[in-house]
Amino acid sequence: MTIAAPRFSVIIPAYNSADTISAAIDSVLSQTWPAHEIIVVDDGSTDDTAERVRACGEPVHYLHQPNAGVSAARNCGIRAATGDWIAFLDADDLYLPDRLKWHAEWIQREPGLIFYVGNFEHRDEAGNPLGTGMEGTPVGRRLLERAGGAREAVMEGDDILAFIVHQFSDVRCLSVPKSLLEQVGGFPAGIAVGEDVYCIVKLCARARAIGVVCEPLAVYTVHDTGAIRSDTLRAQTESVVTFKRLHSELRDAGPDVRRALKGLVRRVRRDWATALLRQGRRREALKAIAPGLVENPGWSALRDLLSVLRGVKRQA
Repeated sequence: MTIAAPRFSVIIPAYNSADTISAAIDSVLSQTWPAHEIIVVDDGSTDDTAERVRACGEPVHYLHQPNAGVSAARNCGIRAATGDWIAFLDADDLYLPDRLKWHAEWIQREPGLIFYVGNFEHRDEAGNPLGTGMEGTPVGRRLLERAGGAREAVMEGDDILAFIVHQFSDVRCLSVPKSLLEQVGGFPAGIAVGEDVYCIVKLCARARAIGVVCEPLAVYTVHDTGAIRSDTLRAQTESVVTFKRLHSELRDAGPDVRRALKGLVRRVRRDWATALLRQGRRREALKAIAPGLVENPGWSALRDLLSVLRGVKRQA
């Protein structure tokens, strides 16, 4: 059976992105597998983002909406897309040249995989490498070792569950059928932190096997002034709320997925408590970690609490 070549609609949400949007678009236009279309959704910018986008011409399409957040912008792009596959890029990041090609060729070869992700590079604002997503998590390192230098690996079973807890890929490396994104409801409204993880976990809950490209597909630029890095504590606080909402939404998921979601909430609670301890806010750290005993009673939650208590004692 001949599988039709996938047509990628690449969606780029943008907010006051005049300084970076041209480079992001150029990285898509330079792909070795041409995008079917590039949809830039301007989320109420007040700078020259619109002019920079319109100067690019076809196949770049410019859409504008009043400021409503990144989830609303991506969902707007999904609705407008005419391709059968969706890919995403943030306005301050870049695709590497074979990002679309490596997924497209795999889709044609092995259409049974529900969606595809991949590795990505972290770089600072000067372009210096800071590592890759897969190297930064146990499941990512396990897949790299299993691949043994090969470009592709497949996540199944326990690997998918571990990926829910510790994602080594993100939305800029996600290739997913438009129809599947519509089925899971796209990105969650009203969430400012973790909205991409939220969407990918909902996709994972439906997946038996996921294709992973072990070579970096994109570049994530780490900005010290970005919303998350400039206010890590707020981001971690909001992450707990985000993933508790996700756990509630997926209440009908299978027991293994539910356990993985509890592990995700546990991890972000632990990160939140650790950040509070680093600021010397011991009582708040205990308040952050303590609900884990109710949400996920057992030795793991107790160990987390004891770990925070030891940190409190060291600071006393």
